[in-house]
Amino acid sequence: MNILAIGAHFDDLELGCGGTIAKHVADGDTVYAYVATMSGFTNQDNEVVRSNETALAEGKRAMQILGAELICGNFNTLEVEFVEALNVQIVKIVKDKAIDKVYTHWVGDIHHDHQAVARASLHSCRHVPRMLMYRSNWYHSNLDFRGNFYVDISGYLEQKEESIRAHKSEMDRTREKWIGFFTNEAENAGQRIGAAYAEVFELVKWLED
Repeated sequence: MNILAIGAHFDDLELGCGGTIAKHVADGDTVYAYVATMSGFTNQDNEVVRSNETALAEGKRAMQILGAELICGNFNTLEVEFVEALNVQIVKIVKDKAIDKVYTHWVGDIHHDHQAVARASLHSCRHVPRMLMYRSNWYHSNLDFRGNFYVDISGYLEQKEESIRAHKSEMDRTREKWIGFFTNEAENAGQRIGAAYAEVFELVKWLED
C-alpha cells in the first residue's frame, strides 16, 4: 500500500501521526511524507528562530527514523494559502506515487498553514479512497475534532518520540512540552481502545477494495 502523509511544517507529521507512519513502514507499506513549507521562521522582532536549513536537516533525520520518503514543498512558513500551486504539488504526488491512503491536517485547526494544507488535501486527494485527519497541536478551535478512528501504536511510541526529538531546534524552543503532551494524548487514546498507546484521527472517507 502507498501512503501519503501531508504536513505543513517539519514536525507536524511526527507529532500528529508519527507512530502510525512507523507502523505502516513496519507492515511493509511505502510511506511518502510531503511537507509543504521550508519551515524556517522568525519571531515578532524579525529574529531567526529556526532557519530553513536547520528545519530541513532535522526533518530529514526525523523521516529517516520513521522510515518515510520525504518530499519537500517550497512554501514559506505562515504564508501558505489554499491556492492552485499547492494543489498541483499534492495532486502530482498522488498521481505519480499511486497513493492509496492519505493522512493530513484536521481542517478545523486554527493554525493558518495547517488549515490551508488541510483544505488543499481534501481537494487534491478527492480520488484517493481513504483519508484521515490528525491534530498536531493543542490549540483550541471553534470546531470539534471528531476523533473516530484509532491506530494502536503501542510498539511505536519510542520511535515517534525519537522522531520528534530529531527536531532539536523546536525541542529547545518549547522545552520539550510537545513530548509530554502527545505522550499523554497517546496514552489517553490507547485507554479508549484497550491499548497502551494509540493515535486518533477524524475519518474523512474509507472505501473498501
